Amino acid sequence: PAPVKPPDGGWGWIVLLGCFVITGFSYAFPKAVSVYFKELMKDFHVGYSDTAWISSIMLAMLYGTGPVCSIMVNQFGCRPVMLIGGLLASSGMILASFTTNIIELYLTAGVLTGLGMALNFQPSLIMLGTYFDKRRPLANGLAAAGSPVFLSSLSPLGQVLLEKFGWRGGFLIMGGLLLNCCTCGAVMRPLDMGMKRKMGKAQDKYEAKEMLPIEGKSEEGISTTDGTKKAKKVKKKPKKGKKLLDFSIFSNRGFIIYTISKFILVLGLFVPPILLVNYAKDTGVPDTEAAFLLSIIGFIDIFARPACGVVAGLKWVRPHAAYLFSFAMLFNGLTDICSARASNYTGLVIFCVFFGISYGMVGALQFEVLMAIVGSQKFSSAIGLVLLIEAFAVLIGPPSAGRLVDALKNYEVIFYLAGSEVVLSALFLAMATYCCLNRGKKKEP
Repeated sequence: PAPVKPPDGGWGWIVLLGCFVITGFSYAFPKAVSVYFKELMKDFHVGYSDTAWISSIMLAMLYGTGPVCSIMVNQFGCRPVMLIGGLLASSGMILASFTTNIIELYLTAGVLTGLGMALNFQPSLIMLGTYFDKRRPLANGLAAAGSPVFLSSLSPLGQVLLEKFGWRGGFLIMGGLLLNCCTCGAVMRPLDMGMKRKMGKAQDKYEAKEMLPIEGKSEEGISTTDGTKKAKKVKKKPKKGKKLLDFSIFSNRGFIIYTISKFILVLGLFVPPILLVNYAKDTGVPDTEAAFLLSIIGFIDIFARPACGVVAGLKWVRPHAAYLFSFAMLFNGLTDICSARASNYTGLVIFCVFFGISYGMVGALQFEVLMAIVGSQKFSSAIGLVLLIEAFAVLIGPPSAGRLVDALKNYEVIFYLAGSEVVLSALFLAMATYCCLNRGKKKEP
């Protein structure tokens, strides 16, 4: 049956606004929490790597629970899942404000809040994909802009809350802010399915012809009443299948190439922004100015993501979005490598400007490229499986970087390592796309 045509507007703009807020919390919150790490290290007598686990667990829950979110969305719908997620995310931060050791912080701020944000993030992207088609690159770019907007505001806000109320009061207020996720979940109205019913008997005949086996019985199924009953019985099967993950996407070479490149990318992508504030503080930068560095990244990122979404939506660019994505990753990795020796505040500001541009391009394109590869019908399963695979990279990347900082007391090596991983992912995506996909298309005709 033909799916409901995306309106590319209307209530979709409200859905886009909700996705904007959810994306902002999901990606900016784990980074903004790093403002509290210095105080947590003093109170709990732990090192960089121990506190970095808080952000890593949040991101790992955001990614690792992808298949669970896909199944829940297919069974219950986006709106109920997002409402539950908002309550979990808020309760996690509120409980974290009463913790007495670092393990309890892992379970509350890490696991519970991370799970809540995961139950909001994935359904919001699925809803965005159902409401937009022609304007989808622009919609993805605008929704992705929520991350820098929230990062540029949550980081200074966290510093202010830390100075006035301490880290416990800051966590409590942050938990209250996360209740806005419930409001965003409430506006995720499913597309009107009445459009399918208007097709009437012609639609039923088409469904019967498509679903019955092609052995000469399809015509009988259309013309006889027995056939229509069989068609209705067969129609029920795909509805049951929607509750499970569609593993057939692993037969798509483009999906496999995308997944491998994203795994390598995530190993190094989040390391610089997570360690940036502590690095600046160790070089003698005041706390307020150190927190402002994340705001610089966020401010540049705000304009980079929608602009990249507009470029990706151009007719001559959209078919080659994978190459634009690989260029964005290459730009990001080279920025990390070239800025590894930044030892003063001016150098760090320059790094933040270029990192914000490249990071915004990556953020605007990552899900657009995935939607283009697998299509909107299989996107809910594809994103769940991709996020699960990326979860392992998230658990390896930032904590390993924290271990190296504790051992070497040198951030230069960390920036070189993170940048090299991002560059490797860019080269792999571009070369594999050209060799495996483009050449395959030429041979098929």
